[in-house]
Amino acid sequence: MHSEILRPMVALIAWTLVMLVWMLVTRLPAMKAAGADLGTLVGSKAADADRALPAQVQWKAHNYNHLMEQPTLFYAVCAVLALSGTGDGVNAWIAWAYVALRVLHSLVQATVNKVGPRFMLFLASSLALVALTLHAAMAVF
Repeated sequence: MHSEILRPMVALIAWTLVMLVWMLVTRLPAMKAAGADLGTLVGSKAADADRALPAQVQWKAHNYNHLMEQPTLFYAVCAVLALSGTGDGVNAWIAWAYVALRVLHSLVQATVNKVGPRFMLFLASSLALVALTLHAAMAVF
């Protein structure tokens, strides 16, 4: 038998891969249109892409990077909950809430990129992560 909390973990990984594809299908044509040649490009930085590419294209890349940041804590705390036998029930529901909030955050950032709604979604997902962390601490200490 496996822990329910593994499902939202896999769902967020899958969503991250969706964002990767979305980033690539928008960014690669934009790079070509901007005259960037991947065969000769050397040592570029994110700031270079921000200057050279349209903002709407870069929003997807920024969000993909965000999915490599705080969600790493989500994966770790979910693993602790699964291994401690407390990844079912309320913790699984909180994990699903975290995933839903991160997906909404991605959609806002990748489309309209309004900072107010993005921040509220980030804050709400952070609170879900805090709850999961507290529950993990209670399980292992």
